[in-house]
Amino acid sequence: MESAGGGLHSIDFCDVISVENLFLAWRKFRRGKRSKKDVAEFELNLEDNIFRLHGELVAGTWKPDPYVEFYVQDPKLRKIHKASVRDRVLHQAMYATLYQIFDKYFIHDSYSSRDFKGTHRGVQRFEEFSRKITQNYTRPGFALKCDIRKFFDSIDHEVLIYILKRKIHDEKLLGLIIQIVKSFSVINSKGLPLGNVTSQILANIYFNEFDQYIKHTLKMSYYIRYCDDFVLLHDSMQYLENAIPKMSIFLHERLRLELHPRKVIMKKIHHGVDFLGYVSLPYYRVLRTRTKNRMIKKIKKIVELKKSKAVSLDTFKQTLISYAGMLSHCKSNKLKKHIKESIFNM
Repeated sequence: MESAGGGLHSIDFCDVISVENLFLAWRKFRRGKRSKKDVAEFELNLEDNIFRLHGELVAGTWKPDPYVEFYVQDPKLRKIHKASVRDRVLHQAMYATLYQIFDKYFIHDSYSSRDFKGTHRGVQRFEEFSRKITQNYTRPGFALKCDIRKFFDSIDHEVLIYILKRKIHDEKLLGLIIQIVKSFSVINSKGLPLGNVTSQILANIYFNEFDQYIKHTLKMSYYIRYCDDFVLLHDSMQYLENAIPKMSIFLHERLRLELHPRKVIMKKIHHGVDFLGYVSLPYYRVLRTRTKNRMIKKIKKIVELKKSKAVSLDTFKQTLISYAGMLSHCKSNKLKKHIKESIFNM
């Protein structure tokens, strides 16, 4: 079995925590992180650290280290809880295991933290659905946008563990996953840490219950989700409005979640719909205004840092390339011109 990367034929605790699999998880984890001080220190005694982790897992003595708290602006202020390098290697192994157990049960149109998905494919799918609903923009169509109030902080451990038990029958493997889940809580056994790679797959596992309800009980053909941000499309506004209380009841009773009251938004497709960073209009899309303003601000900052030699030329180029990639997915000639002028005038 190859758990941290390849095909998973059977779920076995010993295979997941094997030395071979932990080294495989390490190689995946370290990508782009080797210059970090804590990662470099772990790598200095890599074999000893991996064998020690393996020994603790075999003996059942592994306990999660305390999380380190810090804040990032992304774009709003978010509290991150970062696990130790040792624990993040284990999380990487567990992420791969959970992904291979559960991903095949997810709906096609779930786009967060999945292979061959992501925001750009989510936006493309939204536009495909928009064309179908409106018969290529010749008829009215509507999009209902929603998200969840404090999603990661509200994930209920009891509910999540119940969902996990339905698919994981190896008691030792389940026990280790439960340890990871319970290693963090905001209040009353609720919450997943934003810093854990396992939180991404666990959030998808949790919200898949809602995805299945939308597709099979409400029978919504045109539904797309990215994390807790989701949209439903239909040619009847009334049909979508009638779905709101049903969704609220399911979320409350089954997942102990709430729709964010200020983020339940009905839009006419023809007027443009803001979804996953872009505003999709008939026949073209533009960058969301907040995203555009944030991009301009960050580019000005990186130009200033480059002039003062606070960042390298490679970092400067990579930043501009990443923004150019984002702009390549939308109508952006005026914005590209403005950015070029901003760079050359500074």
